[in-house]
Amino acid sequence: MNLPNKLTIFRVILIVPFVLLLLGSHQQWGWFMALFGGILEYTDYIAVAIFIIASLTDLLDGKIARKYNLVTNFGKFMDPLADKLLVCSALICLVEMGRLPAWMVIIIISREFIISGFRLVASDNGVVIAASYWGKFKTTFQMIAVILLIVNFKADFMQMLTTLCVWIALILTIVSLVDYIAKNHRVLTEGSM
Repeated sequence: MNLPNKLTIFRVILIVPFVLLLLGSHQQWGWFMALFGGILEYTDYIAVAIFIIASLTDLLDGKIARKYNLVTNFGKFMDPLADKLLVCSALICLVEMGRLPAWMVIIIISREFIISGFRLVASDNGVVIAASYWGKFKTTFQMIAVILLIVNFKADFMQMLTTLCVWIALILTIVSLVDYIAKNHRVLTEGSM
């Protein structure tokens, strides 16, 4: 269990307090209100801080793994899974909070399932599908959009910026899916022969 893998596990663990803080104040769970009633107005900001820390561990674990040659099969499997769990958890919470339409989240999560399926079939055929730049841009804009949606700025300019980031994230989600399919469609056809 090297440092990059520990960071990946830490990122997964952070999802629990992130979701509890984000939904707790909006659902007004009795136990949550008893524990955090005094800081209720700050729970979204604490959740954002946790989300940012978790997102930064994603950058850090990859850099450390490549720089010090600490790439492991566990890391190859868990790192993208941890990213998907973090972002998808945030998006689902934002639907529950009424800040994001469900249809957008369905498109984003569907893309993740499709790409995961492609990677699974590819690995069965001994092919590694590397992350594309489109996928990295998509993840970056999704994380920025999540942060802006949680903070929920009231200023008109910030609301417009948030909407723009959400739409860019959605468009990049679709573009990255098309890019993956275009570059890797042979994985499915060769795998079925």
